[in-house]
Amino acid sequence: MITSRQNGLVKRIRALRDKKYRDESGEYVVEGAKSVRDALECGAEISIIAATVKGAALIEDTAFPIEILSDDVFSSVSEEVSPQGVLAIVKKPVPPKMISGNTVFLDGVSDPANVGAIIRSAAAFGYKNVLIADGADAYANKAVRASMGGIFRVNVYYGSQAEMLALNGLPIIVADMRGDTLNKVSVPKEHCLCIGNEAHGVSEKLKALAAQKVSIPMGGGMESLNAAVSAGIIMYALTFNK
Repeated sequence: MITSRQNGLVKRIRALRDKKYRDESGEYVVEGAKSVRDALECGAEISIIAATVKGAALIEDTAFPIEILSDDVFSSVSEEVSPQGVLAIVKKPVPPKMISGNTVFLDGVSDPANVGAIIRSAAAFGYKNVLIADGADAYANKAVRASMGGIFRVNVYYGSQAEMLALNGLPIIVADMRGDTLNKVSVPKEHCLCIGNEAHGVSEKLKALAAQKVSIPMGGGMESLNAAVSAGIIMYALTFNK
């Protein structure tokens, strides 16, 4: 049992709270029994599972070796208000030269909760990739938690707008309030749906690259929706309302 907060593994887990270290190491932390079980079931590349004695019992059916931490030491690395006593260090996926399959492109989406929720919807509606350009880190605890296991079910890549555009060879469909309404459009079966920044929308560069612009028909005097809500509605419509 690890009882020292100065232990190397403990320091490593704590360091992964910082985006810079996550980027350098290519790893991130998932916390909670369900999240760790999801990671295992989805075949995520897990480096280490760490848990308290009680936390280990929540995933006792796994053959993966578990590092046992004292309750006090686990509390020192947890980012949860009421920790369950189990977490895993997981490897980030390595970007390919080119993606394939339906994709969501997040252009400057800055709220990690929105990023996580969009990843969750992408997994639910069969999108294979989520590209995050100059936005919130999908591997921050808040985003991972909001993805509800979706982060293990889609390929998530993060970088500059130019880097993410270089991965995409699919026609770009931009979500824009001035676009054609969803009930009047027909988009390519394989496409890249672009969702813009919460305050400013999609950048002019991506609008210029768009094969099509789509909007959600709305009533009640409302002109816009939360980025994650909009993304979910559009993904559903493009997937099932063909």
